[in-house]
Amino acid sequence: PIVIGRCFTYTTLVNPSIRYDCEDIWRHFEEAVVHQSSCNVTEEHYYEMFNAMPQIWPCDRFLFWSKTRTLMHSFAAVFRHFWTLEDTLVGYMFNDLIWCGQEEDSDFDFNSCPEWSTCGTHPVFSLWKQASQNFAEMACGNITVLLNGSIANAFSRKSMFGSVELDGLNPQRVNYVNIKVMTNLTLRILQCIQDLTQPDCRHMET
Repeated sequence: PIVIGRCFTYTTLVNPSIRYDCEDIWRHFEEAVVHQSSCNVTEEHYYEMFNAMPQIWPCDRFLFWSKTRTLMHSFAAVFRHFWTLEDTLVGYMFNDLIWCGQEEDSDFDFNSCPEWSTCGTHPVFSLWKQASQNFAEMACGNITVLLNGSIANAFSRKSMFGSVELDGLNPQRVNYVNIKVMTNLTLRILQCIQDLTQPDCRHMET
C-alpha cells in the first residue's frame, strides 16, 4: 500500500536517523480502521499506531499553520530549518489521503468514504486530530504560526490549529510564539524567491 511505501521512503531517505517498523505501524493502522464504520473511529483507536512511531525534534523549529497550506509549503521551502506536521512520519505517510473502513468487510474503502469533515469521529479527522495534538505537545522553544491575512478571519477557533494545536502547546516548553499574518502578495514573493522565471516575477529581476 502507498502508506507503507511512504513509511519506507521516510525512514530510508527523508529522515533515516530513527528506525521504525513500517509493517508494525501498518498493522496498528489496520486494526484502528478496518471493521469500523466510516464515522466510528476516535483518536483512541490510533493510540497503538502512534506509540509505534515516537518522534522528537529540536526546539525552535516548529511551524504551525492555519488556512495557509500553499503558503506554508512555499515558506518552508525557502526557510528550510522549519519543521511542520507534514514533515513528521505520520504527516508524511498520510498527507492528502482519504480512507475509511467497512463494518461488514475486512478491507479499506477508498472510493465511497464520506468527507472527513462530516463527523467528529471520521477516521481521517481523528488521525489528524491526534497527530496535531502530539505535534503541539512536542513543540518547544520559539515557535512560528502562519495565518492567512487574505481572508476575513485569519484565526478561527474551529480550525485544527485553533481547536487542537493551540490548546496543546505547553507553556512550560514554549518560550515565544511568532505569529506571521501573511497575504497573497507574500506568497508571490516567496514563490519568486524559489523561481524568478515565473511570469509574475520578471519585474523583480535585477
